[in-house]
Amino acid sequence: MHGEFKVPGGKLVAVDVEVAAGRLSDVRVSGDFFLEPDEALESINASLVGAPVSAEAEELVRRIRGGLPEEARLVGFSAEAVATAVRRALTRASGWGDHAWELVRERPRSPLMHMALDEVLAEEVGAGRRRPTLRFWEWASPAVILGGFQSVRNEVDLEAAGRHGVEVVRRITGGGAMFVEPGNTVTYSLYAPPSLVAGMSIAESYPFLDDWVLGVLRDVGLNVWYQPLNDIASDGGKIGGAAQKRMASGAVLHHVTMSYSIDGAKLGEVLRVGREKLSDKGVGSAAKRVDPLARQTGLAREVVIERLIAGFRSRFGLVEGPVSAGERARAEELVASKFATERWLWRVP
Repeated sequence: MHGEFKVPGGKLVAVDVEVAAGRLSDVRVSGDFFLEPDEALESINASLVGAPVSAEAEELVRRIRGGLPEEARLVGFSAEAVATAVRRALTRASGWGDHAWELVRERPRSPLMHMALDEVLAEEVGAGRRRPTLRFWEWASPAVILGGFQSVRNEVDLEAAGRHGVEVVRRITGGGAMFVEPGNTVTYSLYAPPSLVAGMSIAESYPFLDDWVLGVLRDVGLNVWYQPLNDIASDGGKIGGAAQKRMASGAVLHHVTMSYSIDGAKLGEVLRVGREKLSDKGVGSAAKRVDPLARQTGLAREVVIERLIAGFRSRFGLVEGPVSAGERARAEELVASKFATERWLWRVP
């Protein structure tokens, strides 16, 4: 069995394992990392032999660290990365290139319709009725999109939202509130099968699923990195954030919103951003929290999106795959029965 794990910002770790009587009987770690002394590689391999196939990543890490000589130096990878690669081998995880990816780009949709489409398309991928999909969103109207567990009153100034014509909706993923207007963000969703993130913790899957985005942004000249748990950061400040949900089928919904050209004053009026939330950002107002892509790249928003699509396509392949009539009808039903209801929006008052 073969497993691979690309360390975000680091090197590739590959592991080939054989199993006998429910335990690892042979382990061969390889990759483009750096390791001193050379003999430490055999120490890593030997430390994993005999581990049960049911071992969690924490146990594998303890074995690896316990087997390494004191003077060992791991550069570009870690014991955790090796453990993840082993778990991915044992769970027969897939790679990006093992799937035929579809691209969805449509006309602008209402905020409520976007919430529903996320749920429907993730369910369709999980059921095997749709291939893994990358969808870029276009907004028909301004909105605040609350995380699944946020309080309406704590996060939104409803009077200001009404004054500015900003709709308040709630998504199915966790995380923080998003303020969007047509043309001011770059938002996309990934709908992936469970095998793509098999063997990874949720924390590991965040940078893994967005590593391609960092690559594209670096190609256009930005110095970017992933700030745990779910932020994309740069020398000029935070660019965007991710949110994720594992569906009942195991399919992964992972979406990202990056600021392109934000109206900071309006954001500051509509969102209630407490001092405690801002204190770890080193800034004094919500308007300064997210640095827009327009200023950092100098590119038109449409060009940024086209670069992202081209970057994904060159790495993994991508074909057009519009939303079907059935998927759209199901999303419209979900808007009426769930996302547009007071019960859903005010689930956390």
